[in-house]
Amino acid sequence: MKKVAIIMGSDSDLPVVKAAWDELKRLGIPCEAHVMSAHRTPAQAAEFSANARKNGFGVIIAAAGMAAHLAGAIAANTTLPVIGIPVKGGAMDGLDALLSTVMMPSGIPVATVALNGAKNAAILAAQMLAIEDAQLAEKLDAARETMAKEVAAKDQALQQKLAE
Repeated sequence: MKKVAIIMGSDSDLPVVKAAWDELKRLGIPCEAHVMSAHRTPAQAAEFSANARKNGFGVIIAAAGMAAHLAGAIAANTTLPVIGIPVKGGAMDGLDALLSTVMMPSGIPVATVALNGAKNAAILAAQMLAIEDAQLAEKLDAARETMAKEVAAKDQALQQKLAE
């Protein structure tokens, strides 16, 4: 199975990114996490992304806050799928991170999840890998079934409560 890289612009992003790490581990997907900056370590970020495919990665998740464009800098140097997690915070409370992640020029796409949407980034990465991995696809299907059962149980509990 291909690995997923989780790149964060700062170690302060770890509380957000941990949800992606946990979800990837729960699904049995090998992953690595690193701190790299589009601005402070641009050569390192470029080298990592340029070599990611040959180093066994299938998807890269990039998380950054404020107006940092880490996901775009990563995407500029690879044709692997890149998923951006805009991290909430700063003077604009994450709006700047969202815009710098989602507003990519034509030809350099970054799939973008919600502010602090690390779990969804991991699930999207898993869905991308599951295109060619039937066992992973089965795990994702089972997770969806579990979610549906949980919602049905909550509805049943609500109906019982309302009937009282």
